[in-house]
Amino acid sequence: MRKTITAILLIFHLFALPNIVLAQCNEYTKKECIPQLTPYTFNGQLNNAVLSEGETAELQLTFYKDQEYRILVEGEDALGKIQFQLFDTDYNLLYDNADEGHTKLWDFMVESTDDFVIRILIPEDKQKAQIESGCVSILIGFRAFGSRTIFK
Repeated sequence: MRKTITAILLIFHLFALPNIVLAQCNEYTKKECIPQLTPYTFNGQLNNAVLSEGETAELQLTFYKDQEYRILVEGEDALGKIQFQLFDTDYNLLYDNADEGHTKLWDFMVESTDDFVIRILIPEDKQKAQIESGCVSILIGFRAFGSRTIFK
């Protein structure tokens, strides 16, 4: 009987824990990150994940002509400075926030509608004994007209 109860609890934790962590990440994104897109309009897609030091994640998105965009990549403090890069679909590097002091916001405009890849890199802190993990949010805001940087 005791083994059955232990097995049931173990199965519950295996299925419930990822949902609890994801729900906390969604709340972090809604409360801490979405307001930072102002004056841009949030596109409505919650792109977030729990990542650990040394991990990389990618997200492919379509950006449309005649829209100005703001990319926000925000992570919990335990993760340190997060690097993000923008590539075209052939993986030609178009932008790297490491060149601008690891800024978490970047505004740009595309010359024509196209797909792009955003790569997120979580730095590894070799000074720490334990690997940290935390929520990372990748949010997109948009508005019509104006530009900071234009890509063909």
